[in-house]
Amino acid sequence: MTQPLKIADKIFNSRLLTGTGKFASAQIMQQALTASATEIVTMALKRVRLDEPDVQILEPLREMGVQLLPNTSGARNAKEAIFAAQLAREALGTNWLKLEIHPDPRYLMPDPIETFKAAEELCKQGFVVLPYCGADPLLCKRLEEVGCAAVMPLGAAIGSNQGLSTKAMLEIIIDQANVPVIVDAGIGAPSHAAAALEMGADAVLVNTAIAVAGDPVAMAQAFKMAVTAGRMAYESGLGAVNQQAIASSPLAAFLETLA
Repeated sequence: MTQPLKIADKIFNSRLLTGTGKFASAQIMQQALTASATEIVTMALKRVRLDEPDVQILEPLREMGVQLLPNTSGARNAKEAIFAAQLAREALGTNWLKLEIHPDPRYLMPDPIETFKAAEELCKQGFVVLPYCGADPLLCKRLEEVGCAAVMPLGAAIGSNQGLSTKAMLEIIIDQANVPVIVDAGIGAPSHAAAALEMGADAVLVNTAIAVAGDPVAMAQAFKMAVTAGRMAYESGLGAVNQQAIASSPLAAFLETLA
């Protein structure tokens, strides 16, 4: 059993956040999310008709009792993101929000300036803001200072499955954070998720790697186990990395008695 995850005023037993995009069907999505044991699920507002909520996505999630985390993917600036957040709060009845602003459709890199502006305003308006951002230690600290409930630095480009290409920066962010650090984007294999938790990340968010797997349900279960293993290893205390070999048991004294 590992320590629970606390974000804002809520406690979660799972440290695996999941997305809802790219699944072949709503049924497979629900089965995979159940297998993952996730308790926080993000969904793009652009995929949901807020004037007529999509029963194919929303109803299964509500039946599961998960924390909905609507995201503003598609917003190109702070103004659009704030407007989308306000619509989501009214339509979905939650003030939790994954803030995403990426004006470049090719690389989907988060805009640091617009993200900070939107985060500052949304926190003032009472939203529980979890911003998707670059692996920039200074920006993450600034987002924490304006009231964000967590920070979500990228491991690599969205949907790239490249893993923790920003590892060195993530280690700095984790070291100086006073809010949960959730590694988002780029995690393409359970081993990537385990590595993030082992180095002290509080959680990871995975979508593409599960949704496009040959067997999404089995992959979701694999990620569940990897996240648990990674966190358990972190809490157990990993051994130090050494440049030279160190024998696990002394042999010299035994050999000397035979001489």
